Amino acid sequence: MKRGIVFKLFLFTTALCMFMLAVIFIGQTIFFKQFYVNQKVKDVKAAFQTYKQDYLNHATNTQAMAELEQDFYQKYNTWITTLDAEGNLKHTDDFFMQVKLNRSNDSELSNKTITVPLYTVINVEDFSTENPFHKPWIQEGEPIAIEGLIMNNQPVILRMGRNVSNLREENQLENRQMVNKEYEVVTRYPKPNQYHEKYPPFLVTGTITRVLTPEGAGVSRYTNHLFLDRIQAFQADVLYGDYDHTANTNLTEDYVENQVNYKVFVERIQDHDGKHAYLFAMTSLQPVSEAAGMIQEYYAYIVIATLLLALLASYYYSRRIARPLLRINRTTQQMAGLDFSEKIHITTKDEIGDLSRNINELSERLQAHILRLEKDIEKEKQLEHTRKEFISGVSHELKTPLSVIQSCLAILKDGVANHKRDYYFNAMEDEVKRMDLLIVDMLELAKYESGTYKMNMNSFCIDDVIARTCSKLAPEIEAKQLQLYTSLKPAEVMANELRIEQVIVNFLTNAICYTPEQEAVLITTMEDGDTVKVCIENKGAHIPDEQLEKIWDRFYRGESSRQRSTGGTGLGLAISKKILEMHSVPYGVTNTPNGVLFYFYLNKKA
Repeated sequence: MKRGIVFKLFLFTTALCMFMLAVIFIGQTIFFKQFYVNQKVKDVKAAFQTYKQDYLNHATNTQAMAELEQDFYQKYNTWITTLDAEGNLKHTDDFFMQVKLNRSNDSELSNKTITVPLYTVINVEDFSTENPFHKPWIQEGEPIAIEGLIMNNQPVILRMGRNVSNLREENQLENRQMVNKEYEVVTRYPKPNQYHEKYPPFLVTGTITRVLTPEGAGVSRYTNHLFLDRIQAFQADVLYGDYDHTANTNLTEDYVENQVNYKVFVERIQDHDGKHAYLFAMTSLQPVSEAAGMIQEYYAYIVIATLLLALLASYYYSRRIARPLLRINRTTQQMAGLDFSEKIHITTKDEIGDLSRNINELSERLQAHILRLEKDIEKEKQLEHTRKEFISGVSHELKTPLSVIQSCLAILKDGVANHKRDYYFNAMEDEVKRMDLLIVDMLELAKYESGTYKMNMNSFCIDDVIARTCSKLAPEIEAKQLQLYTSLKPAEVMANELRIEQVIVNFLTNAICYTPEQEAVLITTMEDGDTVKVCIENKGAHIPDEQLEKIWDRFYRGESSRQRSTGGTGLGLAISKKILEMHSVPYGVTNTPNGVLFYFYLNKKA
């Protein structure tokens, strides 16, 4: 008789979760979150007024203002600063650039000297010599091009570059917030000229006459890029008239960055000299340290109740309900790791007993199906491996005949040897036939790697094959001004002529690539009992000993220390290795006193 374990779990779990969710929701979502936000805003506004009085008392002292800003942040974990009537950061006389503008007939700024606050277009870290991305061209005496707008009879810079032509490149400097605001405001005007009539643009060039960057503790004032970004966004609103100071002398708004909520506070004040200014502050609503301090008392009341509830629930689940579930969990974890050796012991006749029985049956079926699937996957991997290696081999081996055809076509096109037209056409026809044969043979090679390939052997003179290969590669040898020395002894061998010619082409092409200009390549054959040894040696850099075995691997490239143009051997040597292994003959590579020697043996005709 089933005891309705699903029903019991449903009732208990639902009641427990609803209770815990209700406590968490009421305590954190409704009470604590709202309490924290209101308390934070209230504290910052109170401190705001205190800072306002301190500012009016020390507004002319730059050092004192910097200390006030630092003290305010340390006490309230809130960034604060002062802006002028146009939204510019005040007291930036330690981070600016002066530019002497060139004389111009169409600009009100002609032949004037302007001061550019650098925090609006560049990060202070970019001036560090340890920064690989610093802007070395922002130096005294360097030329500069500036693009901007005339707003409130003052120049507002949008972009800067070394010259006019690269002002809109990505790596040039720009006031990002002003540029973005410009794109937004332009759309409000039905005609572009209406926008430019209100905000006349200018494009001037000049020379940097002075650059001043902060030092020591003054650098920290410009490292808070999030705060500076909000200041520039506020300045854009002020300059474009989107901030109505007549209706909003005090402004509090929300801002979200990287899923973190911030509060921005702005108050318009009258400076000591009668000019208007803005107090601008920004604080995070989610600092962990402050949140932990505020909820200490809140959590003190629920810790005891939550702890008792957790202990009782844990005891009940571990003793009555969770034990069989843990056994099922352990077994299913082993099944997830493809271990089907353990079976679940069935002791109950409720839903857990049925579940255990079904899992045991599922385990047996999965084990049987996985065994069959592994066999099918292994066969598919072998076929996929054969297909990929076939495609790679064909692509690589077609390069040489295509190069010969391309050379012949170039000669015919240029009319250099019209009296040999038939010779070059015949050569191209021969290479086309060889490519066709090569593709067929590579198909057979792919079949061999899948266990079905059979090598066809015939007798031929190895010295004739070498001579023919040297003649075919003569243009490449002459192009590098190489000296080719051959010492060939007539010998008839038993092998696949086309495949052996392919090996010789690969070895000789490799030697040509890695031989310095005006050096020598040496090809020799010598009889050794019932075999003939073929050696191809090139003068030049050695192959490191640790790479001598690796160069036969597919797509392997040697280290740059060999100073070769291609970086090492690749698919050609791998194919040569496979061909020689199919002939069951020794082969290898070794360093000589003056270069590198590739060799292989062939069986002589009986």
